[in-house]
Amino acid sequence: MKKQIHIIGSGFSALAAACYLAKDGNQVTLFEKNKTIGGRARQLKKEGFVFDIGPTWYWMPDVFERFFSDFNKKPSDYYDLIKLSPAYQVYFGVQDFITIADNLEEIAKTFESIEPGSGAVLKAFMKEAQDNYNIAILDLVYRPGESPLELVTIKSAKKINQFFSNISKEVRKRFKNDKLIQILEFPVLFLGAKPSDTPAFYSFMNFADFGLGTWHPKNGMYSVILAMEKLAHELGVQIETDANVEEIIVQNQKAVGIKVNGVSKLADVILSGADYHHTETLLKPEYRAYSEKYWNQKTFAPSSLLFYVGFSKKLQNVEHHSLFFDVPFDKHAKDIYDHPKWPEEPLFYASFPSKTDESAAPSGNEAGIFLIPLAPGLEDTEELRNTYFNLIIERFEKITKQDVKNYIIFRESFCVNDFIKEYNSYKGNAYGMANTLLQTAFLRPKLRSKKVKNLYFTGQLTVPGPGVPPSLISGKLVSELISKYS
Repeated sequence: MKKQIHIIGSGFSALAAACYLAKDGNQVTLFEKNKTIGGRARQLKKEGFVFDIGPTWYWMPDVFERFFSDFNKKPSDYYDLIKLSPAYQVYFGVQDFITIADNLEEIAKTFESIEPGSGAVLKAFMKEAQDNYNIAILDLVYRPGESPLELVTIKSAKKINQFFSNISKEVRKRFKNDKLIQILEFPVLFLGAKPSDTPAFYSFMNFADFGLGTWHPKNGMYSVILAMEKLAHELGVQIETDANVEEIIVQNQKAVGIKVNGVSKLADVILSGADYHHTETLLKPEYRAYSEKYWNQKTFAPSSLLFYVGFSKKLQNVEHHSLFFDVPFDKHAKDIYDHPKWPEEPLFYASFPSKTDESAAPSGNEAGIFLIPLAPGLEDTEELRNTYFNLIIERFEKITKQDVKNYIIFRESFCVNDFIKEYNSYKGNAYGMANTLLQTAFLRPKLRSKKVKNLYFTGQLTVPGPGVPPSLISGKLVSELISKYS
């Protein structure tokens, strides 16, 4: 039977769910509190520069293809993809960097040149990682996390030991060079936890990196949001912006509507793609499935200090995606996960989309995005932001051997306070809840409320987890549960 479904938020998971639910014949309306859609994946436009505010990496292109194919579409129907070559570059010091090519064969040669014998070891490791990818991405992550039995298949049973080992241990068994180890540990940071706390099975992220490559949607990641918006409209979805949801209305333990900008709007089903913790604060305490103690005890993925910088010249000695690992990783990781504080020596990531995409900056200029991972919940002040910008820019100038400070047209920043203000993000986290062993699959917050009928959740705090591809999958999973139970 056709249902009236109200969705809170308009990020990747909410848009995905809206498309699936509308395809099933439901009347779907999305309510976004900000002026533009996209959730964390919005854009900043200033003085001819265009920045993706949130995600900048396009990995796992097969997941995007699978999403659009569910509607008899292809990504190319909506946006153009560019495979980055090289995929990215990792800097360890002045004139000390490793370039990651766009194919495994060349990457293996790079490894071999640094650590003799490691090329063949890498290929064997990638074969295992691809096997894990096929099990995880083609099967397990498309399960809704309602039961531990979802993880039990003939193929996954053979991998059981990998759930009780970790990425760090498995990588270090195979490779000795510290730089190669850091490069292989890097992809799991997208899952929001230290490599030593991430199950070895998640090596499938290494295959996503080296096996499937790094891509860039022309005009930025926001092109994907616009594609999903167009698809949603084609399916009949209504989208309202500047629509702040203030309350989820419950009657007889059933969600019957939401209050938006003071106005009650009734519906048969309520789905939230907003921050899970925040969504539960829209309910009376007796209807919340998870306590403050529960959330406080969970391991959250990092927050970030981000800078969006317009430069008046083209920058040298950097690639589209550039990682700066010129300081100890372990020390920074401890400042995020073990003893949360502002890091003394932060690693950082920089993206220069105008290296690939001329739409990102005026001619002759460069658009730069800088990101420092931080523990969530830290004090966030303008003084701290300025201090850390100066710190990383000085290192950036030294490592890339160029003057950039004198060519800054403007800079904008985004940090913990902004994640809270703009996205109602718990403690200002940027990526959701980490995928540790005890926060995987059925151990994550549920897609379906345990206390309120016809109330559902989607996004990076629930299954499958953090990241854009998992968010697309989360939207599909919750739409299937709504069809099943409501």
